[in-house]
Amino acid sequence: MQAKTAAGTSLFAVAGDAAGLTKTALSTMDQTRKQAKLDLDGVQGTLIGTDGGGWDILQGMLDLAAVGLAAEQVGGAQMVLDMAVEYAKVRVQFGRPIGSFQAIKHKCADMLLEVESAKSAAYYGMWCAAEMNDELASTASLAKAYCSEAYFHAAAENIQIHGGIGFTWEHPAHLYFKRAKSSELLFGDPTFHREQLAQRIGI
Repeated sequence: MQAKTAAGTSLFAVAGDAAGLTKTALSTMDQTRKQAKLDLDGVQGTLIGTDGGGWDILQGMLDLAAVGLAAEQVGGAQMVLDMAVEYAKVRVQFGRPIGSFQAIKHKCADMLLEVESAKSAAYYGMWCAAEMNDELASTASLAKAYCSEAYFHAAAENIQIHGGIGFTWEHPAHLYFKRAKSSELLFGDPTFHREQLAQRIGI
């Protein structure tokens, strides 16, 4: 847990069953990613690290989390791209596969370009995380911003390519759409990360 002390932002370890800790499940759009609200009332915690030295550690953890989430977003984006391409090959309209129509080709080509670019951003972010080098802070924000938008756009286009069946809530495309939207907001949306990137590189 993060808390303010007289020395500044500090980190504390709190047991999951600590007295005074109340956990309330939250209703989320993406029901496959559970979230909860934690209320602390007189909870005892154990200081981690130095008193007042928690912010740098927390910022580093958030950067690592952003890189990890960007990698997950790339996986989701690749999956919805694969779904869209496969459907475009087998769905026949007007006597031919819909993938032969120029509008669908353009959608798939744009998705491919964004997914491949997102892979590059995520891979570089993971390399920086593995090395824990000086570029991690800026690369984490770059990867999170780009991968968020690429995944959400690909998930939305996948629904469009699937047409009528894609708009039904029962179709798996909506699981990816909901995950894409919730991941876009988790740990900061693209606007937040672009602003953070600009600050970190001194623009």
